This record gives sequence, structure tokens and C-alpha cells, in this order.
Amino acid sequence: MVGVVDAAAITREGGDVTESAPYYPPPESQGGWRWLTEPDDVRAVAGLEPVKLDVVLQRQELLHSGFCWSIVIIRHGYLARELHTPIVSPSTRFDVWSCTKSFTGTAWGLLLDDCRHGRLHGHQQVSLDSPAYAFIPEGHPLTDPRKERITIKHLLTMTSGIRGEEHGLFAVPAGPDSGPFEYALGRCANRNGKWVDKLASEPGQGWDYSDPAIVHLALAFAHIAGREMSDYLHERVLEPIGIEGSSWDAMGGRGFIGPHTKPHTGMHISARELARFGYLALHGGRWGEELLIPDWWHTLATRASQDMNPSYGYTWWVNSEGAMWPGLPRDAFALAGYASSRCFVIPSLDLVVARVGSGPPTGGEQGLIEGIVEAIVRED
Repeated sequence: MVGVVDAAAITREGGDVTESAPYYPPPESQGGWRWLTEPDDVRAVAGLEPVKLDVVLQRQELLHSGFCWSIVIIRHGYLARELHTPIVSPSTRFDVWSCTKSFTGTAWGLLLDDCRHGRLHGHQQVSLDSPAYAFIPEGHPLTDPRKERITIKHLLTMTSGIRGEEHGLFAVPAGPDSGPFEYALGRCANRNGKWVDKLASEPGQGWDYSDPAIVHLALAFAHIAGREMSDYLHERVLEPIGIEGSSWDAMGGRGFIGPHTKPHTGMHISARELARFGYLALHGGRWGEELLIPDWWHTLATRASQDMNPSYGYTWWVNSEGAMWPGLPRDAFALAGYASSRCFVIPSLDLVVARVGSGPPTGGEQGLIEGIVEAIVRED
């Protein structure tokens, strides 16, 4: 059975399925994704071998039976398969952890494009090469003089020199007498007694996956835009593409800096709606007649941003050098976060795969996406 589909829009030429016009799903409250349930339709319309898909998903059930999760597979604009563990529904939202960084990066791409076109309040000027601390008054006086050379680009590409996971620093765990922004700015230690006041390297000279670095982007954004990143992105992107059930945490406040949008984690979203964000990226930032994400930003964000870790773009994980997911197409890219939160996008295969859940912490992503790619029906 084919659900929510205009059959007249589908034609078959030599075994291939083509569409008379690009498809964009209405919001979930208005029917959501068109879907396929019959094996013959999954094979003929989505171009996926249903038996192989079942094996992939059964393996996920076996390996990760102790966690709650949801997986959605979108091909040729059809929801070809989805699987939820028993107490999870299609609308169940999870914190997708560091997948949130790609939402932050998208908001920054829009902000930078607004500056290019003179749309910022007060005609403020900001670019990738702008000194980040010029927009973060809370960061002065600087705790390390080298911080004046940190640019917006450095923060978005994990090359700021601000310590992160390479130095055993994960998230921004503020202590009871400090705030998360104060810690990220180097004003105090975290609750484990660790500091990020001094840079580990000259900006642009080292790569380190750093949550404290990303946190700077929330402060700079609020000062430049005069509004919160979460509100801005909801209005400009999430609402137009039909995401209705997401929420984005704030952090700080209560006597400390903030509250401001939590830029490194804190996006809560279902697999179906995360797939919408991936589907927007699959189409180069276009949704229907609207170009929601500028072409230049989408291209920049989904390619290697530097040589120190060519698998990282501008807040997206990328395969443009073939190093992130060997064997997958070079145009593959993804949002990725803790608890195996993922949204894979492979434009050359017209494929989006979203996974949200409570775990496992890491593991299995290569088998999941490779298994789905291997299920694509090969044409002779």
C-alpha cells in the first residue's frame, strides 16, 4: 500500500521512478510524510529491497534492545521504513545532543547571509573572519590574549584553540556557584575543577571538538541579532518546513549570564521531524518554492572545512574526503550526537536516514547506514 500519495505524480521509465515535481511533505498534523507499507511498493517506488531493510532493522533491535529509539528511512521522498521500540511513538521527542550543533550552524549561516544582504538590525557587519569576541562583551577582559584572534569561522569549525574533548572536557558542566557561560568564557572552573581559560593552541592551528567553543556562538548570536537563536531558526527554517513538535533548551540565567539558547545540545525532536531537517539539506536548503538556506552556506557547511580533521565541515560531519564513512558516496554528510543520534543525508542516493533515542552512547552507525545503502535496488 502507498500512503498519502498522488499516484498521477509517479511515472516509471525503464524501471526507474521519477516525479513530475519535487515533493515536500506537509506537517505531521496535516498528514506528514507519504509512506510505503507493501514490500512491492518499497522495492518499486523507493528503490529499496525490503528484506534487506528488515535485516538491518532487526540487527538494530538485537544490538540496542536496552534503549528507547526510533529510526526513519526516507528515499525518493517516501517514508520507506520506520521502526520504534515499544514505548516510543512516531511523535516521541528525544534530545539529539550534538546534532544540535548543526542547527546552530544553520542559524549562523542565515545570520551571515542576512549581513551580506544588509538585513541585520542596525546594519551590523559580521563575517566568518570577524573576531568573535568583538560580539561577546561578557568575555572581556580576555582570559588569554590569543582569544582576540578567534574568529567566527574558528568557532564553527572547531579550530578556535578552546579546549574540548581532546583534553577530557565534555559538555559544559557548570558547578553550583557558577554558570555555563562563565565556564565557557574561562571565568571559572567546571564542576570537575577543569578550566578553559587558556587556549590549547593558536586559533586556526589545532582541531578539538569543543562544546565550550560552540557555547560562544549563542552569546555572539544574541548580541548581533538582538534575539535568541532558537526563535530565529524556528521562524526562518523549522516552521516553514513543517516541524511542529520540536523544542530547544536554553541555559544560564538565575544570577549568571543568560538564559540563552543552548547551542551545543538541547534540541528535542522526533525522528520524523529530524528527517525533515535532513530532507531540507538533501535539497540544498530548498523547500518548495523557497530557498531557506543560502546556496553558498549549504555548500560550505557540508564540505571539509580544514585539513586537520577533513571529516568536519561547518558544524556538520562530512565525507567529502572519503574518510568519515569509507565506502559511502563522497557527498554524504550528517548531524551526529551522543546516544547514537544521527541524521544521514546522501544527495546522490536521494536518501535521508534519521535516528533518535536514549542510546547506546556510541556505536553501530556504520552498520546502520551501510546496511541501508546496500539495500538499494541495483539497476542493470
